[in-house]
Amino acid sequence: MRWVAQFAQWTLRNAPQISSLTAAVGALGAVWIYYRKSALDRATWLSSLYTKFYEADKLKQTRNTLDESLPDAENVQKMVDDEDPNFTDYLNFFEFMAYLEERGQLSEKDVAALFDYYLRNLSKHKSVRKYIGKDKKGYGYLQKLLPRFPAEE
Repeated sequence: MRWVAQFAQWTLRNAPQISSLTAAVGALGAVWIYYRKSALDRATWLSSLYTKFYEADKLKQTRNTLDESLPDAENVQKMVDDEDPNFTDYLNFFEFMAYLEERGQLSEKDVAALFDYYLRNLSKHKSVRKYIGKDKKGYGYLQKLLPRFPAEE
């Protein structure tokens, strides 16, 4: 029983230090949980974007047109000039993704890993770059993102 009394006295004498240590451990635990949740949220965003981009039929059509066409091909120019709804949906997808990156929901590495090739395909068509560059079209985030993904020669 004597050791219980000694432990109680020791605890009372060291209460401020014990309290500080407990608070520090709690804070570290909260930071760890936050980063784990952030990583999970990022993975959820990536999964959702992957599904939307690679499985949506209307995005597939535009993706295939841009992919299979030579730079500045006539069919791409027509798609841009007509502001084909599938084309604008395609650009809106990338605008949203660029916005998520700007807000820190996606990292540069995430964007490059999933969409490097398709962003370079956007860059390869001068008419598409020009369309994105028009401020009134509302693709400001994509305008800032696209220079990191120049067309490959």
